[in-house]
Amino acid sequence: MEFVRSPLPRFLILYGVLFAGFGVAAPFLPALLQQLGLGSDAIGAVLAAGTAIRLLTGPLGGRWADRSGRAPLVLALLLAASAAVALGYLSARGFVLLLLVSVAHASVLAPLTPVADALTLGSSERRPGFPYGWVRGAGSASFIIGTLLSGQAVSRFGLGAFVWMNATLLAAAACVAPLLPNRMAGRTEGLAERTEGRGSVATLLRTPAFPRLMLVASLIMGSHALHDGFSVIRWRSAGLSAVQVSVVWSMSVAAEVVVFVLLGRPILDRIGPARALMVAAAAGVVRWGISARTAFFPMIACSETLHGLSFALMHLACMRVIVAVVPAPLAATAQAFYATVAVGAASVVVTLAAGPAYARFGPGAFWGMAALCAAALPVAAGLRVPDRGGHPTS
Repeated sequence: MEFVRSPLPRFLILYGVLFAGFGVAAPFLPALLQQLGLGSDAIGAVLAAGTAIRLLTGPLGGRWADRSGRAPLVLALLLAASAAVALGYLSARGFVLLLLVSVAHASVLAPLTPVADALTLGSSERRPGFPYGWVRGAGSASFIIGTLLSGQAVSRFGLGAFVWMNATLLAAAACVAPLLPNRMAGRTEGLAERTEGRGSVATLLRTPAFPRLMLVASLIMGSHALHDGFSVIRWRSAGLSAVQVSVVWSMSVAAEVVVFVLLGRPILDRIGPARALMVAAAAGVVRWGISARTAFFPMIACSETLHGLSFALMHLACMRVIVAVVPAPLAATAQAFYATVAVGAASVVVTLAAGPAYARFGPGAFWGMAALCAAALPVAAGLRVPDRGGHPTS
């Protein structure tokens, strides 16, 4: 009977349609902008503007959800707005209009995952409960399914098909969001002191372990930027076929799902979040070191499975620390700060540096990414996370 009462199915549906919505759009938006007449420089400007606005609207959306006390409704409104704005790509023409649509869309998209994660963690921590990784793993798998389905649709109906798919899936998620339990996970001591006033970000930065966690996440996730931008170029120039490229990329996603669904929680329970972050950083050092030295297909295939540790385990550890150290009324704000400011800003900075670095050093630029992960090791080692009794642990 507990399974019937569990909110898990609702969260699985939400993440399934939400991440499928992300997946149908991610590969094809630049191509649509090109088809609509924008050159390379204009496309870069439109995408960069969308990334920049996320750094502002992500935390603002998270704070809105926290202050309203009705996070599922806020999530539903943001999803509905995202669906409506997405359709603007079908009629917008010219740089200015496409820029406006892109900025508006990015503005309402930015808080979606942080608010959803805050709600998911809130329910996963309460009876009957469920592993957060199950939900996040379902999202990752749905992202890939969405990408594959949109590829088929675009091949048959043209680029406009992915816009309709994206809007439809976001609208479907908006219908599910109000059905979610309005629960936030986090600490409950000193709530009035910690949440009154306007300085919510300042409060987070004064929260024990939170700034150190953000630094660790920035270093490890920032190191993935060179991989995301240049790994396929590296592999193709080394002679890997399109099939081999798709295989190794799929292996990284498969490893991510395995850690989210099966391995992540047992690892965290056994070694704790601080040591899990050290494992994630060490996996990044090995992964980027291999990328710097070789593009031999069996080696790359093995190294890509480390994505399960360098990304998925890191993310799960960050979620556990946030739940342990952040006051519950700041849960969505903290999630948004983590996703859009710490991880997002770091990715932007490293991405900007990745192009010149790869142009100058070629595959050797991956040693720089290994150095970022190595720098995260001592920071993670000093992380102290309170246990359920409030006592600090490593």
